[in-house]
This record gives sequence, C-alpha cells and structure tokens, in this order.
Amino acid sequence: MKRDALTTAWGEEVSAADLSVFHHLYSSIAHEMGAVLARTAFSPNIKERKDFSCALFDEEGRLLAQAAHIPVHLGAMPRSVEAARKAFPELRPGDVVMLNDPFEGGTHLPDLTLVSPVFAGPECVGYAATRAHHADVGGMTPGSLPNSRCIHQEGLRIPPVRLVRTGELEEDLMRIFCANSRNPGERRGDMRAQLHAHHIGETRWLELGNRQGFERLRRMNAALMEYADRRMRAALAQLPQGCWTCEEEIEDESGTAVAAVLRGGLTVSEAGVCVDLRGSDDAVAGSLNAVRAITESAVYYVFLCWMCRDSGETDPPMNDGSFRSISLQTHPGSVLDAQWPSAVAGGNVETSQRVVDLVLGLLDRAVPGAVPAQSQGTMNNVTLGGKTPGGGFAYYETLGGGAGGGPGVRGASAVQTHMTNTLNTPVEAIEFAYPLRVRRLEIRKDSGGAGAFPGGDGLLREWEALASMEVTVLTERRRTGPKGAANGSSGKPGCQEIQEASGKIRPLPGKGSDHLSPGDLLRVETPGGGGYGTV
Repeated sequence: MKRDALTTAWGEEVSAADLSVFHHLYSSIAHEMGAVLARTAFSPNIKERKDFSCALFDEEGRLLAQAAHIPVHLGAMPRSVEAARKAFPELRPGDVVMLNDPFEGGTHLPDLTLVSPVFAGPECVGYAATRAHHADVGGMTPGSLPNSRCIHQEGLRIPPVRLVRTGELEEDLMRIFCANSRNPGERRGDMRAQLHAHHIGETRWLELGNRQGFERLRRMNAALMEYADRRMRAALAQLPQGCWTCEEEIEDESGTAVAAVLRGGLTVSEAGVCVDLRGSDDAVAGSLNAVRAITESAVYYVFLCWMCRDSGETDPPMNDGSFRSISLQTHPGSVLDAQWPSAVAGGNVETSQRVVDLVLGLLDRAVPGAVPAQSQGTMNNVTLGGKTPGGGFAYYETLGGGAGGGPGVRGASAVQTHMTNTLNTPVEAIEFAYPLRVRRLEIRKDSGGAGAFPGGDGLLREWEALASMEVTVLTERRRTGPKGAANGSSGKPGCQEIQEASGKIRPLPGKGSDHLSPGDLLRVETPGGGGYGTV
C-alpha cells in the first residue's frame, strides 16, 4: 500500500496503514474459509488440487475481498451473489443459498456456489460465498465435462435454492443433489465442507465487527473499494489513449480446425478502458460457449495483472472498486455471452483461457513489448470415471503446461497458468482414491518456444487403467502452439493418445470421449509456452 493517506469521496481521511490492515483482515477470513474447505473436503479435486474460491461481499452484494484462489471465479462470484439476493431478497440468519445454473449466476455445472448472509443482530452486514468444483454432477460422461450440444446434457442444473433454511439443512434437496452424481458420498462430503467454510467465515466476520464496530467496518469497506478504484485508474493511465483490435481462435472437437473466432477491440480514454468483444462469432454447437460472467473474469484478470506488473504484488486490493473503470461489451448469443440452452462446460475452463490471450494481445498492440508471450492457453481437462465393486467414481484434473517467456523472464515449466490456480493432484492421492496407476509424470522437454527468454515446457503424464472406465478430454492448443512474442518462437501444441494393453496406439481428439480397458494407458502431453525475444 502507498504510504500517504486516502481522502475518501465523503471527506474522511483513512491512513495507508488502516487500508492495508483491513484489506488483509478481510483477505485472511477468505483464506481461512479456504483452509477449512480444503481440510474437510472428501474429493481429491478439492482437498488436494484446491479447486475452489472463497470471497466476502458487503451488505449490497459488492465484492469486498477474495482469497487468491481461482482467477476464473473472479468476475463470476459477484453474479452468484446477485442471483441469490434477487431470488431471496429477504434472507434470514442461518440461510444458505445454493446454485450452479450458468444462466442464473453460475458458470458451468460442476462449480457449485453457496451464498450465505452474515447477520449482526437483526442487520445483514454482508455475505460469504464459496465456489467449489465438484468432480461429478451427472450428465453424459463421468466428470460432467462432456462433448455436449446443450446444457441439459451436462448434468444437474440448479437455480438459486435454499440448501439451508434458518440453520436447518434441506435434506430432501441434498439427497436430490447427491443422487445425480456418480459418487454421492463424495458429493455430500464436499458440500458439507463448503458449509463448514461458511460457518467459519461468518464467525470471523462477526468477531471482527465486534472488535472494530460494524459502523467502522462499513466506512472501511467503502474506503477499500475507493482505494482499489484509484489504484486501477492509475495503472490504466499508463496506457496510451487510442483503439486497437486483435483476434484469436478456438479449436473444434478434432483439434484440427477452427470452431470460432474471438474478436476484440480495446479503447483507452481518460475515463478508463473499454473492451469490445461484440464481433466474436455466435455460440458454437459444442461446449466451448462462455457465459458473460466467465468473459468478465478473464478481462478483469488481465487488468489486475497489468496493475501489479511493476509492484510484484501477490495479494493486490481486489474488490468491486477494482473494476469500475473497466467496461466490457458483449453480444448476447455469441460464444462469449452464451444464452440458454447453449452447452457451456468448456467455456469456463477453455474459452476463458483464450479470452486471456485475446485481451493480452490487445494490450500488446497498445504497449508493444510489455506483454509476455502466450502461455499454454488451456487447462488440459481430463476426467476418468466408471464403476468398481466399491461404487462409482469420477476423477477430474487439469494439467499444467508451459508459461510464456516475458521481458527479462523465462517461462516456468509444468505450471497452471492464467485462469486456473489449482495444484497438481499428488500421484499418491490418485492411486489411493481411484483404480489408476500413474506410470509417468515428467517435464515435456523442448516443448517451450525458443527466444532470448524461452517459454516454459509442458508436462507429460500417463495413467494406467486398473478397471474399465470412460475417459473424456477437453483441451485447446492442439492445432497450433502458443504464440511467441518479440520474435520469439511458438511453443509446441499438446496431444493425447491411448495405448491399448496390446500395444496398439489410438489417437484421442482434443475434445471427446473414449473407453479404457484394464491395462490401457492414457497419455497426455501439454503445450509449451511461447518464447520471448530474438535468440
């Protein structure tokens, strides 16, 4: 934080120390919620990979603080709180709203969001929210990320409903939710973990309010948002004023042709920035359509990175004020503003990554040489599931790849990049929980693009099936590799295949499903990052 004080719009002077203290107090609550969620969850996807986000909102539903969890949730969780407040304008103490409907505040169906009000006596002082990726919520294939054609094929869709009513769990609703999963016990355990996180969030918020006074908290909330607004405006003021355009492509199911073109325009003025994505193609037949909340998340993420590029902050002020000077235009019905009943499973995980590449490309045109080369541009989604004597199972993972090289910085290898911030599932956790054996896990050598600052390498992973199961992959960057920058070379595209127990090789497309028999190997090689600068 800057050392000078902030004079608010209403004339109150707030010290930099107070701004920093309250920013970290709120962030610590969100981080503790996340720690409780991870420690009490059942699934490796939440317990080990940390595929969740936790956030706090003020009494008007404005983002107040979010732990540094999953960037793709950044702009989407406020939409969930908005939907919950609209559906239940008079929430009571002890209520918890659940939703995952992409067209009513959600993103894609595996992401289950809970929203709960925080009451100090009779007054609502704010909201706690969690979003966790549940490894299976039904649908055509295990893992609920199928090669779908409409939302109805992707799993159980839940509009805003009260899961907990004045402290009492709606058990009938919980049974319906769990019954639609291939692993109902795991779903119940993960949902209970989210509820525990809400309990700790409410407890810590009330403790803070009782110490500081709730009136002071309200004033500090407004000051933090005003400070974040000023920080972002100062960062955007470093951009030259003008207009720029850029295009990116997303791949079809085979990974060999273009499914849709993303077209963007960036306008920088004294008022802030406007990102215009209305020229992007209409929604596609497959699942790569993104609802507007996902597109917002990707756009906001890029400008947060721009704001932090010089300071190196890892925990910047991130709240409703951060985005007031950023305007986004989309066309309803397009691939970046999908409408019911479009399939959207891949929009959250794959199209979001490509939107980041698009907006970074716009910044590169505005400020040549300041933006790194492209990172892997995909989450490399892999889902495996089936039935064993112990019941059904569904394993989900996103795989790291190469980060792009940048001005003065080599790209990191085998890391999650941009819109995902999850961990790799440990080999031991996979083999303990599922009928799988990890045969190889290593850096994919020489897959990063060459340059003065080379792109990072992707990774290679092989799983051996120990039982019959279905596999689904949902990926990007199989047709062309991530682009280099400043004359750097592109990274290698990814690929995947099945090696049957007999030794026969079966290619697997970038988006699709297949079957594994016992002894078959699934092999995935992820893209390398683009290189930066002339060698």
